Amino acid sequence: MSARVNEVTSPAEYILTLSCPDRPGVVAAVSGLLARNGCNIIESQQFGDRVAQRFFMRVQFAGPLGEDELNAAFAALAPDFAMEFTVRDVARKPRVLIMVSKFDHCLNDLLYRVKAKTLGIDIVAVVSNHPDLRPLTQSYGIDYHHLPVTPETKPRQEAEVLALVEHYQVDLVVLARYMQVLSQDLCEKLAGRAINIHHSFLPSFKGAKPYHQAYDRGVKLIGATAHYVTSDLDEGPIIEQEVARVNHSHSPEDLVAIGRDVECVTLARAVKWHAEQRVLLDGHKTIVFPR
Repeated sequence: MSARVNEVTSPAEYILTLSCPDRPGVVAAVSGLLARNGCNIIESQQFGDRVAQRFFMRVQFAGPLGEDELNAAFAALAPDFAMEFTVRDVARKPRVLIMVSKFDHCLNDLLYRVKAKTLGIDIVAVVSNHPDLRPLTQSYGIDYHHLPVTPETKPRQEAEVLALVEHYQVDLVVLARYMQVLSQDLCEKLAGRAINIHHSFLPSFKGAKPYHQAYDRGVKLIGATAHYVTSDLDEGPIIEQEVARVNHSHSPEDLVAIGRDVECVTLARAVKWHAEQRVLLDGHKTIVFPR
């Protein structure tokens, strides 16, 4: 007769992020609430912005309560500190819609990282103003939506994008080299949940072929910037930046290739940190709590 082994179920893990006016007692109140409800803190990071007089905190914890119960508990605490907060179950991956044009390097990189289980998101659909990347997208079993756009059709096309965001219950939109400027209306509707990637030559080398312009000027550093999308073109709150050193021996084509690699890494980090709720908005800048 064999003994029956009881299965041990691990408690659910959650991530709490919050911001509030900086004052004594916030950490004690948060940790006390978690302790009273049988929760165990796994990771905790905080930052007080002395200029803005604002406090930011990210806590990952495990406990017996459900997400609704935790939200109710923190909603009761929030008024005491004028606190803005979110609580999310770690097991619930953010649902991501990617927008792209013809350049495939960032899209391909994100698709591979998800397949390799190194990026905790679910890519639910890809939208493009060109048909070129349909085979790549569908090879991963992901829906591809070709939505052409012209100045005359832009309002209708963006309305279709928003309809897809609602249909797929999208948490985050990623502009993976989407070579169109979003309207102010769309930027406002996606505020805080849309990330863009661009080269870091701005404002020096605008327009077409920035890497060729950089070659002509003999640049020594190539960079990329990932940021939240705002109506101010390429000027949203910065999440991550990366650079690579180059020299006179590199051709314009070398610079393009190096730039693509830097763009991929920078965008992937920004998406990963956003998905793990490690990025908090602080006015026109961000607070990032990386591992």
